[in-house]
Amino acid sequence: MERDTPYFKDPAIIWFRNDLRIADNEALVAASQHRSLVPIYIRESNSPARPLGAARAWWLHHSLSRLSDALKQLGAPLILLSGDPADLIADLIKSTGASSVYWNRRYDPAFMQADSTLKADLQTDGFIAESFAGQLLHEPSRLRTGSGTHYKVYSPFWRAIEPDVESRPPLDAPQSLYGFTGLSDIPSENLDSWGLLPTKPDWSGGLAEAWTPGEHGAHERLADFLENRMRGYSEHRDIPGVDATSGLSPHLANGEITPAQIFEALKGTDNDAAPDDRSKFRKEVGWREFSWHLLANEPRLAEKNHNPKFDEFPWLNDSKALASWQKGLTGYPVVDAGMRQLWQTGWMHNRVRMVVASFLTKHLMIDWRKGEDWFWDTLVDADPASNAASWQWVAGSGADAAPYFRIFNPVLQGEKFDPDGDYVRTFVPELEKMPSKFIHKPWNAPQKVLEEAGVRLGDTYPNPIVDHMLARDRALAAYQQIKDAA
Repeated sequence: MERDTPYFKDPAIIWFRNDLRIADNEALVAASQHRSLVPIYIRESNSPARPLGAARAWWLHHSLSRLSDALKQLGAPLILLSGDPADLIADLIKSTGASSVYWNRRYDPAFMQADSTLKADLQTDGFIAESFAGQLLHEPSRLRTGSGTHYKVYSPFWRAIEPDVESRPPLDAPQSLYGFTGLSDIPSENLDSWGLLPTKPDWSGGLAEAWTPGEHGAHERLADFLENRMRGYSEHRDIPGVDATSGLSPHLANGEITPAQIFEALKGTDNDAAPDDRSKFRKEVGWREFSWHLLANEPRLAEKNHNPKFDEFPWLNDSKALASWQKGLTGYPVVDAGMRQLWQTGWMHNRVRMVVASFLTKHLMIDWRKGEDWFWDTLVDADPASNAASWQWVAGSGADAAPYFRIFNPVLQGEKFDPDGDYVRTFVPELEKMPSKFIHKPWNAPQKVLEEAGVRLGDTYPNPIVDHMLARDRALAAYQQIKDAA
């Protein structure tokens, strides 16, 4: 197509999906070379993908609102549509005369085939349809081991991609955009009508207090992390009572910031963080990449055991125990603190995620898929790759998984990583006055200590719903059972 320097003459459609940002958006940069833009976001009907959980839906509402404001300020307002993307884009091409459609790739296998089909159909009909990278540092469908398979162990995977993760510098945001002159004539749906926010009851107060969705909030959080918490990250990141992590996971999950932007900012900081801090943080971003690599090659990662021998594992169907775990009423303080932090803020410290996941799958012997499903609904950073891969990793059924016989002792984990009980006191206020010596095992406290702390076990705080040693022995016996049957 001939260029009318510096812009293409015909309008272009830019389709936002899980890339709710202006900067480092390759599809947007390509579309901005056209004389006018039609920015759209589609709530897809009959979507092949899993519906968003409630916490992610809350985030999406606010992220779309802020993206819409940003695009409007740049000159090209966002159009919200519901329906089948192929039909809606075809209608927009007819009504606007657009010759090109641009989007950034999605790596959820549920979408990949549909996107590929739509792209081919548009190109067959004579239109320009281009897709770009952006969500990840690598293309998971193209990366292979020397034997031609996808990577199933994290360390060699990270060694394979790390040398090239900074090969593409992030793109600057366009300074202005040119919206299609007839955008005001294209009916855009009202975001409030999509029902993404909770109403009866509105449980989102804690989420609103903890988070600022949107691209601006993402970069503010990154800057704060690099300035105030990057130093000492490798040492402090496992301590849940200390604000030592980046908190960028929900912004990454919603495409408000990219790994390339994070690595560029990390490279450019002049703080005195040790090399170990930087290396450890990069590897945490790398685990997210590994999770997407697994999902792209194992589409049923959230449903099917990576290790098939776990198909015969004798999971227990204990709805009462599951409910106690979900509500943070297991009687193990660090587990309960984590589950209540999740409910209150839509997020949980990563160390505690491992502890609560181990407790569900190994102490209670409840199928990891039920835990994954609960996290999917309650986490603001739930994505189909990291959520499933991490649950399988803890359960022992996943790629490069922790061995099943590694069973976290919730008391020892609490004493090691929350020695003063700060984390527990924050989210389990009924134990606020318990002395540190007993806060992770209140059942061992003398009656006088309990009385002085205002704790009545079985009343104000539950007794443990399962004995640690008995549960450990039961889990190991179940593991041996499937091992012998293999």
